[in-house]
Amino acid sequence: MSPGTALLLGAMREHRPALARLAAWSAVEAVPALVSGLLLAAATDHFIAGRLWTGLGALGLLLTASLVGVTATRRLFPYLTAIVEPVRDALLTAAVTGAVASAARAGTGDASAVARLTGQVQSVRNLLFALLRTVRQIAFTVLAALVGLALLAPLAAAISAAAVALALGLFALVLPGLARRHRAVLLAGEDVAAEAGTVLHGARDVIAGGATDRAARDVDVRVHAEARLTRVLARVFASRHLLVFLGGQLPVVAVLAASPWLLRDGRLSPGEVVGAVAYLSVSLEPALRGVIGLLGGWGLDLYVNLTRLGETFAPEAAPSQEDGPAVRAATGGLSARGLTFAYGERAAPVVDGLDLDVGEGGHLAIVGASGIGKSTLADLLCGLLTPRRGRVLLAGRDLRTIPDAVLRRTIALIPQEAYVFTGTLAENIGQLAPGADETALRRAAEAVGLGALLDRADGLSTRVGTGGLELSAGERQLVALARVHASPARIVILDEATCHLDPRAEERAENAFAERPGALVVIAHRISSARRADRVLLLDGTRAHVGTDAELGANCPPYATLTGFWDEGAGITPVRSTSGR
Repeated sequence: MSPGTALLLGAMREHRPALARLAAWSAVEAVPALVSGLLLAAATDHFIAGRLWTGLGALGLLLTASLVGVTATRRLFPYLTAIVEPVRDALLTAAVTGAVASAARAGTGDASAVARLTGQVQSVRNLLFALLRTVRQIAFTVLAALVGLALLAPLAAAISAAAVALALGLFALVLPGLARRHRAVLLAGEDVAAEAGTVLHGARDVIAGGATDRAARDVDVRVHAEARLTRVLARVFASRHLLVFLGGQLPVVAVLAASPWLLRDGRLSPGEVVGAVAYLSVSLEPALRGVIGLLGGWGLDLYVNLTRLGETFAPEAAPSQEDGPAVRAATGGLSARGLTFAYGERAAPVVDGLDLDVGEGGHLAIVGASGIGKSTLADLLCGLLTPRRGRVLLAGRDLRTIPDAVLRRTIALIPQEAYVFTGTLAENIGQLAPGADETALRRAAEAVGLGALLDRADGLSTRVGTGGLELSAGERQLVALARVHASPARIVILDEATCHLDPRAEERAENAFAERPGALVVIAHRISSARRADRVLLLDGTRAHVGTDAELGANCPPYATLTGFWDEGAGITPVRSTSGR
C-alpha cells in the first residue's frame, strides 16, 4: 500500500461515526431501487387483471419510495463533507512537508512538485468526494436491485449476479494495467510541466545561447510522448463497454429471450417479467456501467494521484546522512555502456553500442570528422539527451537516477557558443560558484588565460555586454572557461569550447582543466588536443576506436589519416559544418 493510500485510509478511519451515518442514509437512499421492480410487477399484474386503483396504488408507493430516496440523498452531504475535507487537509499537510524537505535537500524548487501540490491534492479531494457521492450510491443500488430481483425472480437474480460477478472480476484483472498506463500519462504530464518550466525559467539564457530550436524540440518530444500515452490509455478505456454488455445488458437479453417460456410455464407473470426487466435495465445496467466507468476513470485518477503524492512524503524521501544538508557535486568517473542514440525512430544511430570509461583524473579527447556525432555524444554524457538504449553512469550510477541539482553541479558542458551576460566579469565568472571570493575568481580567470584581460581593464569589476566592454569571440570563450573552472564541477566537457583561441591559449586552458580534480573530456578542435590527452576516442561513422595517441597512430589507419590531414594543415581547422551534430 502506498503512503498516500495509507494516509487516506487512516484519515477516513478517524471519522467512523460520519462513515456509519453515511452508510445508514445510503441504505435508505437505495429503497427505490429495492422496491421498484416489485411495485412495477404488482402494478402491471393489477392493471392486466382490471384492478386500476390497486395498480395506481402500487405506483403511488413507488413514488413515495422515490421521495424517501431524495430525502436521504439530501441528508448525505454534511457527512460527505465531514469525511472529505479533513482528508484533503491531511494530504496537503503531508505533501507540503515532503516538498519542502525535498527542496531543502536539492537546494532548488521543482515545477513538477508545484504541480503536485496545487493540482493533485485538490484532484484527490474532488475525486474522493465524487466517488463517495456516486460510486457509493451505485454500489448500494446494485445490491438493492439484486436483492429485489431475488425476491421477484430468483432464477433471473442468480444469472444476473453471476454475470455481474464475471464482469467485475474481468474488470479487476485489467485494472492494474489501466493503473500503470494512467500513471504513465500522469508522469508524462509532469515531465512536460518540468521541462517547459525549466525552459521558461531560463528563457534569457536559451535565447542568448541560440538554443531556442533545441529547447523547443526538447519540450515537443515530451508533449508528443504524453499524447501517445494518452491515446493508448483511451483505446484501453474503450474496452470497458464489453464488460458493461456482459454484466448489464446480456442478462436483459436473456430474460426477454426466455420470457415466452417463463410465461407459458407459469414461472413468471407478465408483471414479474416487466419488473425483472426494470431491475436489470433501469437499476442494474446503469449502475454497473457507472461502477466500471467511474472506477476505471475517477478511481484510477484517485489511486494514481495518491501514489504520486505518496512519493512526495514517503519515508524513503526523508533526508539521509549520505545526502547531507546541502547539494554537493558527486565524485567518481564517467562511463557509457551500450550507448545508442538516433534522432528519430527510423533514423540511423549517431552513436551505436558505445562502451567508454573516463576515470577520476582521466583526460579523454574525442576526435572525428565534422558532423560525425561528437557533440551528440557530449550531450549524452552530460545527460542533456536520453539514449535510445544503454546507459551513462556517474560513479556507477545511471544519470537518469541522479537528482538534477546534483548532476548539474557535477558535470559541466562548455559549448562552442560561449554565453556572456550583461554584468561584471565577477558576476559572469562566479555564476556557478555563488559565495566564491574575488581571490578564487581571479585564480580561475588566470588559470585559463583571462588574466591579461583583467589587467588591461578594471579587473573583476569590469562591466561587459550592453553598455560595457565588448569582448572578442576568444575572450568570451575564456570567460565561459573561467566560469566552469571556478565551479564545483568534477567532470568538465569542452565541446570545441576553445575554437576561437590560438593553439597556445587553447593548450593553456586545457591544461588548467586537466590539473583540476575530476575528469576532462575534450571534443577536439585541433589534433593537438588529442595528443595532450591520456586517451583518445575516434568516431569514424562505423565504429569507435579508443586508445592513446601513439596506439591509435600505429594501429588505427583512420586515425593516422586524420592526424596526417591535421599535420598537413599545420593545425588550421576546416570550417565546422552546422548541418550536423
